[in-house]
Amino acid sequence: MTSSPQPQLVGRRARLDLKWITPVLGLLIVFVLFGLKSEDFSFLGSVNLRFVAAQSVLVGVCAIGMTFIMIGGGIDLSVGSVMALACVTVAVLLRAGHSVPLAIGAGVGAGAFCGLVNAALITGLRIVPFVATLGTLSAGRGVARLLADNQIVRLQAQPDALAACVQPLGSPTGLAPSVWIMLAAALMAGVVLNRTAFGRRTFALGSNEQAARFSGVRVNLQKFWLYTIGGALTGLAGVFLFANTSEGDPTSAVGIELQVIAAVVIGGGSLMGGQGSVLGTLVGAFMLAALVNGCTLAGWPNYVQEIIIGAIIVIAVALDYFRRRAPA
Repeated sequence: MTSSPQPQLVGRRARLDLKWITPVLGLLIVFVLFGLKSEDFSFLGSVNLRFVAAQSVLVGVCAIGMTFIMIGGGIDLSVGSVMALACVTVAVLLRAGHSVPLAIGAGVGAGAFCGLVNAALITGLRIVPFVATLGTLSAGRGVARLLADNQIVRLQAQPDALAACVQPLGSPTGLAPSVWIMLAAALMAGVVLNRTAFGRRTFALGSNEQAARFSGVRVNLQKFWLYTIGGALTGLAGVFLFANTSEGDPTSAVGIELQVIAAVVIGGGSLMGGQGSVLGTLVGAFMLAALVNGCTLAGWPNYVQEIIIGAIIVIAVALDYFRRRAPA
């Protein structure tokens, strides 16, 4: 007589199924809703989907870094300000006549430095991540305004290499080079999180910080690395922001941190730490980009988009709560 599955195994399978069903089902709902609403199913056309992929890069790249941070039990509310700071940094250096590689490196470096500052506040002063990054959210925006002299930094001509990086049309592969860079970053992040000791330490830290400390994990050093990686990827997103807009606007990317956190949670990440998936995060980012694109094609005003995204965040957090309450 065949024995029934153990309750623990059933519970794990239920959580795993819910973890993957949520982002995929959400993406399908968005596709069906806007596919039926658009004329001649233009929303589902290859040209539009390539633009959606390109539009998902800002949130997607930043959310990959947020995945590291949230799996490790932290959170970063400053990503919008850091993205704007990196964007302004690139614009200021290019306007001053510096090379494109130097400007890109400086933008990524600015993001990494902001991540280091966040980590120092959290580990050195023992400030909870929510409060620490809320403070750097304001400080980062102020530094961006200072660097830009409180105005938009405009160039006479954007470098062709940066302009082509975010354009899907005309690309030999049909996808914008920025999308391939995002996918490469996601692949590397997935390998690090799932195939290395660093990844195991990250999951251990987010699951139980005290137990991780007793197991020999250098908790503070791990947090420094997590926030630095997250900051560097946010800086890279700032470079893509400049490539999209051709200017350094210190007021840009306001509120994008909500979409970034939503992408991680939709993809199976937890606000309590210890859970997350890079692939799920990318699905969440693509879903949010498709949602914004669909609302725009449908002619819905911006406040409708904001209401829908807010509702999605609430639903995603609620699902995270029920996942954690499921039997072990």
